[in-house]
Amino acid sequence: MKKFFIPLIMAMAIPLQSLAPADPEVITKEDGMTVINTAKLGREVVGYVGATPLKIYIKKNKVEKIEALKNQETPKYMTRIKQELLGKWNGKKVSEAAKMEVDGLTGATLTSNAVKQNVKLGLEYYLKNK
Repeated sequence: MKKFFIPLIMAMAIPLQSLAPADPEVITKEDGMTVINTAKLGREVVGYVGATPLKIYIKKNKVEKIEALKNQETPKYMTRIKQELLGKWNGKKVSEAAKMEVDGLTGATLTSNAVKQNVKLGLEYYLKNK
């Protein structure tokens, strides 16, 4: 009886973990959009100087815009990333955007890679917690 009972309890515990609510530091609502803040999700993701947190705005399961949050990256490169990289996901369905392979910026490779990784983390989090 015990051999049956313990696995049953363990099997029941696994689905309950997936019922945990989404982290309010990561996913919020603003102006009718879902916003994913990658500051906590991507704290281990480092660019040239440090973390490169983002806010990803999603409406009707499409990426509306992505904003860079405060970071320590070189301002010159972050300006280029804001102008040339962050808009690449705009208008894409989240599932499509999460799979995109976007080219980074020459001269800002480490920062670009960190931004792309944060986008991927944020979009995957949204897909699991929407």
